[in-house]
Amino acid sequence: MAATERTDLGCALCIITGASRGFGRTVARDVARLVEPGSAFVLVARSGDELRALQAELGQSEAGKAGLVVECVVADLSDMEGVESVVTTCEEAFSNQIDHVILVNNAASLGDVTRYAKSFTNMAEVDSYLSLNVSSSLCLTAKILQAFPQRSGLRRTVINVSSLCALKPFRSWVLYCTGKAAREMMFRVLAEEEPDIRVLNYSPGPLDTDMQMLARSKTADPTIRKSFSDMFAQGQLLTCEESCAKLMKLLLEDKYTSGAHIDIYDV
Repeated sequence: MAATERTDLGCALCIITGASRGFGRTVARDVARLVEPGSAFVLVARSGDELRALQAELGQSEAGKAGLVVECVVADLSDMEGVESVVTTCEEAFSNQIDHVILVNNAASLGDVTRYAKSFTNMAEVDSYLSLNVSSSLCLTAKILQAFPQRSGLRRTVINVSSLCALKPFRSWVLYCTGKAAREMMFRVLAEEEPDIRVLNYSPGPLDTDMQMLARSKTADPTIRKSFSDMFAQGQLLTCEESCAKLMKLLLEDKYTSGAHIDIYDV
């Protein structure tokens, strides 16, 4: 636990999955404002055009002008080759001056919310969802931690972008709730096993994103669908910027219990 609040995140290697849009894109922008010169970003997503647009934006920012290195990895993380390409790019971007490795596990998909649990009889369909949303997060995290092992002067922070769905069941959201719950426990175990690593399960709240639009239009359960529609209609959705500001506050204060689930409304 830090004695005093930090003013920056150090000279960092920051890896962000799902960085091309939404919350991941905002995290990249905000972290770029808080790192020291010489830092490196590895941005990961399946959408190459949006990723390269973010790369250009960060390159033109104050951080970019101060020497921020920004690399893009266009990859499908449900494929082991995608995970390997991220790790290789990180190793190439790492320099001796970097004193903080930050991994943001943000990439996720909503899954099919038009059906209820009893309809999921196809094991390949379920395996495909879990591969992207659970297996890839564990394998990428493990490989990054192996590539950058504990040593004096190197901080390591692992962030899992979680959800209320990790804690509470939502009818017709069996895939998403299962994936979020599994990831949450995965990172809680990591925190228990590796006390030198700072692990955070951050729930960003109901964000005004493409995923929320799908939630209010595709969700099979009428009560759940109405709750999302009402939040949108009543202006209760949060911007990615509002939520990300709370995440940055948590990282700078560095007082959270490693492995904890922290909701935006708790900050």
